[in-house]
Amino acid sequence: MSGSAFTIRPENHSDTTGVYAVNTAAFNGTNEVKLIQDLRAQCDDLISLVAVDDEAIVGHILFSPLTIHDEQKVTPAMSLAPLAVLPAYQKMGVGSQLISVGLEACRAAGHSIVIVLGHPGYYPRFGFQPASRFGIRWEHEAPDEAFMVVGLQPDALQDVKGIARFHPVFDQFS
Repeated sequence: MSGSAFTIRPENHSDTTGVYAVNTAAFNGTNEVKLIQDLRAQCDDLISLVAVDDEAIVGHILFSPLTIHDEQKVTPAMSLAPLAVLPAYQKMGVGSQLISVGLEACRAAGHSIVIVLGHPGYYPRFGFQPASRFGIRWEHEAPDEAFMVVGLQPDALQDVKGIARFHPVFDQFS
């Protein structure tokens, strides 16, 4: 493990085994692997990135579509889940770089909003704020400070409110 120079790049087909291994190790189980498999089978609009060190996959991040519903309209957005880093590479900036590059990839793909259900002490450094500040809530119960949103374009969150609905695949894990 060099740990000093890793790269972030889009996932390719040959990365599947490494992505599954990272998620299994990071989460001590296979729920995230099942989530990724099901999203891949049912979703076309995924953004999946890997962190690579010396040709080994050490981190992974996935963004998938979600929608925000109010009485007037449906607003498209992306969800950030899962984010996984091999335990030996945690606290080395891998996750931070995956998030930064991932948010930029979402922006470049034309997405303007990303939602995460995550650690309230970690995600705000990337611009995430409690979604409730914008009148956005999840269709399931979640701690207010953990359900967060970031706008990727100026005024992306202006006039957006309602209930966030992740892809139906997530329902089996909520």
